[in-house]
Amino acid sequence: MGTTRSAGSDRPLRRDAQANRQRVIEAAREVFAARGVSATYDDVAQQAGVGVGTVHRRFPSKELLLEAALEERLEQHAIAIETALDAPTGWEGFVSFLHRAAELHAIDRGVRDIELGADFGTRYLARIRDRIMPVVRQLVDRAVSEGSLRPDVTAEDVPLLLTMISEVALHSREVNPGAWTRYLRIVIDGLRTAPDTCDLGTPMTSPEVEELLRRWLPGIPQRS
Repeated sequence: MGTTRSAGSDRPLRRDAQANRQRVIEAAREVFAARGVSATYDDVAQQAGVGVGTVHRRFPSKELLLEAALEERLEQHAIAIETALDAPTGWEGFVSFLHRAAELHAIDRGVRDIELGADFGTRYLARIRDRIMPVVRQLVDRAVSEGSLRPDVTAEDVPLLLTMISEVALHSREVNPGAWTRYLRIVIDGLRTAPDTCDLGTPMTSPEVEELLRRWLPGIPQRS
């Protein structure tokens, strides 16, 4: 069996230390999924059944803990989004992406926070966002060019639409866990080109979207 190296160190971990590290990662996945990136070291330690000092030793920064906990799911999500480009039509690709993203954001607040607004400065997490947004832009452009998506919809609209849906999912979780799917369908229907399409007004710019998301999502630090 291979050894695992501790965060920020080249020294291999003993088997018991490896087990503790994995326990912390699994606990962090559950805690961040339920509470988002505002969850604390204490929350993770309590879930893992270890002392908070153990969490700090394994992961000296919250950035490293987030990366270890969310890397696999974020990578799988990025791959799934990229496969939407292979859909038979732009509309099908765009809609499949919306369904996939909305579902993941509904069940995992940590992924939702990272993809839509949080910035912890790690190269990996920034790279995931930089990888996803160009794909979203291609999906939007393709659907618009084929005439299925209303022409005044932009890629910058997408993070805000997904945040709206994920807010419904968050606040209806204890009342009706699947309620968000109804509102996603309503949103998708409103995005479709129609003969009586109304004027939506001026779209938001990327900096405006980032600023709005920072203000919208509580507990998320601002970009430096």
